Amino acid sequence: MKKAATVFFLVAAILVLLTVPALAEGEGEAKTPDSISTSLDTVWVLVAAALVFFMQAGFFFLEGGLTRSKNVANAMLKGVMDFCLGALVFWMVGFAFMFGFDRGGFIGSSGFFTNLANPDWNGLPLYAFLLFQIAFAGAAATILAGAVAERVKFSAYCIATICITGFIYPVVGHWIWAEGGWLYDLGMLDFAGSTVVHTVGGICALVGAWMVGARAGKYNPDGTPNAIPGHNIPMAAMGTFILWLGWYGFNPGSTLHASPAIATIAMTTTLAASAGAVVAMFLTWIRYGKPDVSMSFNGALAGLVAITAGCAYVSMVSSVIIGIVAGILVVFAVELIDRKLKVDDPVGAISVHAVNGIWGTIAVGLFAQASLGEANGVAAVNGLFFGGGVAQLGKQLLGVVSVVAWAGVAAAILFFALKKTIGIRVDEEGQKAGLDITEHNLEAYPDFQPAISEKGVI
Repeated sequence: MKKAATVFFLVAAILVLLTVPALAEGEGEAKTPDSISTSLDTVWVLVAAALVFFMQAGFFFLEGGLTRSKNVANAMLKGVMDFCLGALVFWMVGFAFMFGFDRGGFIGSSGFFTNLANPDWNGLPLYAFLLFQIAFAGAAATILAGAVAERVKFSAYCIATICITGFIYPVVGHWIWAEGGWLYDLGMLDFAGSTVVHTVGGICALVGAWMVGARAGKYNPDGTPNAIPGHNIPMAAMGTFILWLGWYGFNPGSTLHASPAIATIAMTTTLAASAGAVVAMFLTWIRYGKPDVSMSFNGALAGLVAITAGCAYVSMVSSVIIGIVAGILVVFAVELIDRKLKVDDPVGAISVHAVNGIWGTIAVGLFAQASLGEANGVAAVNGLFFGGGVAQLGKQLLGVVSVVAWAGVAAAILFFALKKTIGIRVDEEGQKAGLDITEHNLEAYPDFQPAISEKGVI
C-alpha cells in the first residue's frame, strides 16, 4: 500500500513539473498590457452587469413591500419575467434595433440574434457588452410593474414587457447611445440612462397606470384618494437598498472600463441619493407632521435616477444639488399624480423615474463640466452654470421632449391594443381576492389568517 502511494505521488510530481513550465510559458505570452487591460475591463463590466441584474430583486421587493400581501407573488413573478422575457427578446431583436447600423438615425437594422461579424465591442467581448445591455433593458421594463401593481393582467404585463425591451426602449437607446443615432450625433448627453432607461420606463408607467385605471377602492366618488398601505415596510427598505447597491453597477459600470473614473462616479451617485433621501424626509416631516418612511425611500431613488445622466460630468457639490432638487420633486410629484391627475401609482414609480429622469437629463445642461468629463474619460461640454451657455441645455431639452413623445405615443398604442384584445385590467372581484389567487392560484403567505372584526374579514 505504501509503495503504491509512493508511486502515485512520484507520478503526480513528475506531471506537475512537466506541466507548470508549459502553463507559465502560455501565461507569459498572454499577459501583454492590452490583454490585461481587456481582461480587467471584461471582469468589471460583468460585475457591473450582475449588480444591475440584481436590481430586479430590488424592484420587486420594493413593489411587494409597498403593496398588499395578497399581491406579493404576482409582484415577484413580474420581476423575474421582466428579466427572462427581456433577455430573450433583447438578444433576438432589441440589440439590433439599438446598436445596429442604419442610415437615418432612427433605428438600427443589423445584428439580429446578435449575429455580428465583429466579436468585440469597443474593446470588450461582444457578449460582455450584450449582458450589460440586457440588464439595462430589464430595468427599463420593470419600472412599469410598480405603477400598474395590484390590478393589471399578468398576460398583458408580459406582452408589454416584450414590447418595451424589444422595441420602445431600443429605439431611444439608438437615438442617444449608438453612433449614428440622431441625438447622439447632435451631442445630447446621457451617461448612464436618466433618459434612455428611466424616462422611457417612467413614461410607459404613466401611460400604463392611466389606461389600466385605479385600483378598486382607491378613489372615492368625489375624487378624493384613499391611502392603501403596503404590507411590509422592511421588505420595501430592503428593495430600496438593493436598488441602491445595483446603481453602483448602473452608473460606474457605464464607463465600460476598469478605470479610476468608477470611484468618482460612485461618489456622485452616493451623494445625490443621500441628498434626495434627506430632503424628502425633512420635507414630508414639515408638510405632514411626521417623516414619511416610503417617501424617504423614494427620495433616495429619485436622487439616484436624477444623477444617472450626469454622474460622470458633474462635481460632488453639483451632485448634491441635483439630489436635493430630486428629493423635492418626488414629494410634490407624488401628490400631483395621486391627488390632481388621479393616476394610481402604488409605489411612486412615475414620480421617481419619469419626473426625475427628466430632471436629471436637464441637469446635465446646467451642471456639466467638460474638465470633469475629460478626467473621467468621456466627452462633455460645460453646462449653463459653468460658462457653456444654453447650447447643451437646448440639446437636453430637445432630447427630453422627443423621448417623452416617442415613449408616450408608443405606450399608448401598446396599451390601447392590449385593452381592445386580451384586456389589461383584473376585475373588481379579482382585485378583492388578490392577484396571487386570481392570476396564479396561490398565496404568497398561505399561513396568514385574515383578521376578523365585527364587520367581517378585514
